[in-house]
Amino acid sequence: MHHQAIQLVKKLCSIIAGKSTQPSSLILGESFLLGARKGIEEIVTEILDSFPAVIERKDGTGYSVFHYAVMYRYEKIFKIVVHQKNNIDHSYVEDGNNISHRKNNIDHSSVSNRNSILHLAGYRARQDRLDLGPGPILQMQRELQWFMEVEKLITPQESLSLNSERKTPLTIFNEEHADLASKEIQWVTGMASACSVAASLIATVAFAAAITVPGGNNSNGLPIFSSESSFLVFAVSDALALFTSITCVLCFLSIFTCRYGVKDFLYTLPNRVIYGLICLILSVISLMVAFSSTLFLVFAKRNPLILIPIVALTCVPVISYTFIQLPPLLDMIKSTYGPGLLAK
Repeated sequence: MHHQAIQLVKKLCSIIAGKSTQPSSLILGESFLLGARKGIEEIVTEILDSFPAVIERKDGTGYSVFHYAVMYRYEKIFKIVVHQKNNIDHSYVEDGNNISHRKNNIDHSSVSNRNSILHLAGYRARQDRLDLGPGPILQMQRELQWFMEVEKLITPQESLSLNSERKTPLTIFNEEHADLASKEIQWVTGMASACSVAASLIATVAFAAAITVPGGNNSNGLPIFSSESSFLVFAVSDALALFTSITCVLCFLSIFTCRYGVKDFLYTLPNRVIYGLICLILSVISLMVAFSSTLFLVFAKRNPLILIPIVALTCVPVISYTFIQLPPLLDMIKSTYGPGLLAK
């Protein structure tokens, strides 16, 4: 049905383009803006391909497709219209003054209450759009990315413009997102506390295991199993568990000393959470490997087949924890180090 609907839109656009005598900027203008309000990028794309001038169309309140894309946080529609605008103005690519052309190429005119497009980006997105994010800390980060991306499209003077309430876009952003920032601070500090406790327990166990090695020591103070290859696996994995767990504790403790400025949600806090979660995952894996190698050292001589259930049982907590933590971690990495909103 989705494919057929797209084909229907293409057919309608081709028929109307061949028969209509209206200016191209007026043809399907209402449908174009309605598609932008609803976030249906296929309709926006097909109408733009047939009637490029419709991109200048505004509704009765002065909102254009740019305003709707920013207000409702439709990044796909925003990318479509920005790249369409850049294709219309070929000087954006080849002219030496392409930056000024770019800034003047986007419809950032003021609308109701003298709000520019950057003012609209400063207002908080609807909750249903925020809930689409993969995690709480990414909601504030995504809002900052939107604000900074729109800020690139206007001049520095316009970024300091005042609306009817005598507020700059940055002032509106700080006021609108104060509650969201407070909730995310509570979330990230709670997560840091829980992960710090878990990492501390792992560090305690790993340190104790390093002192009391499996099998004990001989009269010379050397471990009895030091000649076994599996003992080397135990030593390396136990050391990794200790070092990564301590690093994890330090990463999460640094969250409590962060100043929690608005722009800290863009890179500082996500970086610390990412590094902390990576170290925590590595410490869990290393601890399970160390414990498995200890069991193998103690019981392998009696029955070498015991390695099979040891490996199987070791994989259970590792896979479970990785399955739970890996998807949000990958989302954080993609959102923090990804190509950005306007990447093709």
